[in-house]
Amino acid sequence: MNGDVKGKRKKSVSSLAKTKKRSDYFWAYVMIAPTMLGLFIFYLWPILQTFYYSFTEWGAFGQHIWIGLENYKRMLTDANLFQSIKNTAIYIIFTVPIGIFLSILVAVLLNQKIKGKTVYRTLYFLPVITMPAAIAMVWRWLYNADYGLLNYLLSLFGIKGPHWVSDPKIALYSIIVVAIWSGVGYNMVIFLSGLQGIPRVYYEAAEIDGAGPFTVFFKITLPLLSPVIFFVTIMSLIGAFQVFDLIFMMIGKGSTALEHTQSIVYLFYQHAFVLNDKGYAAAIAVVLLIVILIITAIQMALQKKWVHYD
Repeated sequence: MNGDVKGKRKKSVSSLAKTKKRSDYFWAYVMIAPTMLGLFIFYLWPILQTFYYSFTEWGAFGQHIWIGLENYKRMLTDANLFQSIKNTAIYIIFTVPIGIFLSILVAVLLNQKIKGKTVYRTLYFLPVITMPAAIAMVWRWLYNADYGLLNYLLSLFGIKGPHWVSDPKIALYSIIVVAIWSGVGYNMVIFLSGLQGIPRVYYEAAEIDGAGPFTVFFKITLPLLSPVIFFVTIMSLIGAFQVFDLIFMMIGKGSTALEHTQSIVYLFYQHAFVLNDKGYAAAIAVVLLIVILIITAIQMALQKKWVHYD
């Protein structure tokens, strides 16, 4: 008799536990539903639409027809696309490593006990909270060949300044300078947080052993900062692949330097919103997404060789 009562109690407790567990799951799904819905509507659904549109050709009034792989075949013979890939590659090669190096350097310097470091941190971070359009307009004025500040300073030394944003040979590098300048502050803050998370005991032990500043930096700081460097590298690469605003604001539509400065995203913009060739623009976006995914996957695979999480 007692055994039957105990068995019934156990079944009752088990049933209540299952009911409570189902209730917890229900409310958990309710809580995350708005986020998941927003993620699907604003991210996943546009990706699926873009993938579908990449196999179509668009006409007037949003009408489109299925053309299969024609857009992708067209990309193989598009000289403008190859030029934009070259421009984007040059932009990445310069902005990512130089930007990361300068950000680490500034972060290390501003992590020391120096007077006014809060002011310096603020000054370096100001470009991050400034509108990209405002940054582009200010630098466009600085780069102006006729009355810009840079050419005026060069004229004081008897040097005739170049056409910074209209000369096809140097326009892209002028944009690269602005991109590096405006991105250092953001990465600096991330590196500062990483530096402040390194235990002081390592530096104290190195000081006791008589290690110099360069030894400490390369043997302690960099290895322990490698997870942060890895994160910043991935984010910087993704951001560099998507560069658009500086080019759009600093290079005029009729500029002779446009061909030598337009990025992949700028070419996407041209086809999607200027030429109304949305099918081909979607194909460009899909290829860009695949390239970013592949490069990110390679970085994830290679991180085991140089990223130290211990």
